Amino acid sequence: MTNGKVSFWWNSIGATPPRTPLPGSIQADVCIVGAGYTGLWTAYYLKKAAPHLRVVMLEQRFAGFGASGRNGGWLTNEITGGRGQYLKSHGREAVARQQTAMNETVDEVIRVTRDEGVDCDVVKGGEFTVATNAAQQARLLHAVEEARTWPMTDVESLSAAEATARINVRGTTGAMWHPHCARLHPAKLAAGLARVVESLGVEIYEQTRVTEIRAHQAVTAAGTVTAGTVVRATEGFTARIEGLRRTWLPMNSSLIVTEPLSADVWDEIGWNGYETLGDQAHAYMYAQRTADDRIAIGGRGAPYRYRSNTDVDGATDPRTVGLLRDILVRFFPSTAQAAIEHVWSGVLGVPRDWSATVGLDRSSGLAWAGGYVGTGVTSTNLAGRTLRDLILDQPSTLTELPWVNHRVRKWEPEPLRYIAVQAMYKAYYAADRAELGGRPTTSPIATVADRVSGRGH
Repeated sequence: MTNGKVSFWWNSIGATPPRTPLPGSIQADVCIVGAGYTGLWTAYYLKKAAPHLRVVMLEQRFAGFGASGRNGGWLTNEITGGRGQYLKSHGREAVARQQTAMNETVDEVIRVTRDEGVDCDVVKGGEFTVATNAAQQARLLHAVEEARTWPMTDVESLSAAEATARINVRGTTGAMWHPHCARLHPAKLAAGLARVVESLGVEIYEQTRVTEIRAHQAVTAAGTVTAGTVVRATEGFTARIEGLRRTWLPMNSSLIVTEPLSADVWDEIGWNGYETLGDQAHAYMYAQRTADDRIAIGGRGAPYRYRSNTDVDGATDPRTVGLLRDILVRFFPSTAQAAIEHVWSGVLGVPRDWSATVGLDRSSGLAWAGGYVGTGVTSTNLAGRTLRDLILDQPSTLTELPWVNHRVRKWEPEPLRYIAVQAMYKAYYAADRAELGGRPTTSPIATVADRVSGRGH
């Protein structure tokens, strides 16, 4: 079993030839810090709209090194933090526009990959969420009821028998499904986007870590890039930049992937629609059936490192591997003998209110996007198009969405945030154990953890 080495996704396609580091101080129209999905989509749409702009990207390792090349491959319409986050502040019409924009973004990503020849194993099979005990079933029914108050969600409710006929998860009590989600290969998307933006004239400098972002400048050991606009697109690595340690909390998420499974195992499991698969647990799982017939399954594992430290190339604790393996076999007993070929982790950005944001401060030329908390495969594209309009000063329906210029307080200093995050996930795991053990309603431990963490609305 391979542990770390960034991700299975990158190992499956091989490393791309390294790009050169920043040669020294230069000037640009737009400097983008971070060559993940946010930065790549922003560069793509800027160069398409304004080919004359000099767009420079700075990346600490290589394009797609962070969450963009390590995630679960869910291109879904979920609003980070949920629709309820914006109801009180912006009202139903604004939330409906945000949800519709996310629906459309799923199709926009698919369109661009098709038009630009980026083969990333996209299959739009929708999102399938399963419940496996009474408490989860109650939350599932509540989620269906809430979703149906928004006509653009297109959610369907499935009985236990209907759900099991599609994906045979042991112990299924019911499921919900919606069409606005696709499965994809994250590293193929990142590598493909990097090639496309370079062909448009974007300069990508790798092995170039930005240590400070200030008005119109991105500072590195090799030199400073001065630009009219500097875009911070650093997501889970934001805490490593001077002055930004408490802006977003770097949360770890881990995945395992099986060997390719036999036809007999797939006959038992089903999953022929290639839906993404999630559940209603508090410490939820996420999974996909890959193009080469593996199961990639993920969860939080060890969620946070003291002082916002980040991992070393995706190395993962063996206890996390065991946790994810247990979920895999509990869901699909026929995988009990399957080898786990690779395990890895990635870091994602969590704002204090668990809501993503995109914005621009014109006085300083500083733009930003992130805090996706796991919904970044889709949100990054919407952010890239929104940043295009903000940077070019072209007001649009995108620049009026409720997440634009959304600001939130910083995380607490250490050791408070470390203690709080550890306690939160211990509470979620305890609640899940109680519910698996037969507790018929949501554990109050989880409800309290939601409120303390900022996840509760």
